[in-house]
Amino acid sequence: MMASKPANLSKPANIALDLVAWAMVHAATGYLAHCLPDRCYQSNSWLWRERRVEDGGRLYQRLRIQRWKPHLPEGGTILAGGFDKRHLHGWETAQLEQFVVETRRAELGHWLAVLAAPVFFAWNPVRAALVMPVYAVAANGPCIAAQRYNRIRLTRLLATRRRREKYSLDTKPTRPRSP
Repeated sequence: MMASKPANLSKPANIALDLVAWAMVHAATGYLAHCLPDRCYQSNSWLWRERRVEDGGRLYQRLRIQRWKPHLPEGGTILAGGFDKRHLHGWETAQLEQFVVETRRAELGHWLAVLAAPVFFAWNPVRAALVMPVYAVAANGPCIAAQRYNRIRLTRLLATRRRREKYSLDTKPTRPRSP
């Protein structure tokens, strides 16, 4: 059975520890996601796949993502070699594919932060500890949603582009006959 206050800290000390710990969790998970090579993010694994509930991005449109997404913090540029996801860096296929990789990288960092919430049971009273997963989802959920929404849109754009390129290669014009 878990004690009601495992670390026996004062309320202000608990709050200070929680603030510092969450800052460290966000920094560590962001750094870990940043350090993994691009190849870890290139396959369309189960974590990155679009879910039926996302309905081609319509779920996020119903949540009015376009209104609140611009107000989310952008952490991609904090670390050297980071990637700013506030805007596209070009329309070339390689640039769009890199953006998809970076949405996966950011999403992983946020999922890892959510998964760290149980650690807070180590020193918080049970009632305070139960708030930590709620905070984790509230703080990271909108960022995860933004990455997934952007990736759905980019993936659709890349698929359309590939179909057009394939079509244009399959229907090369024939040389006109000479008179």
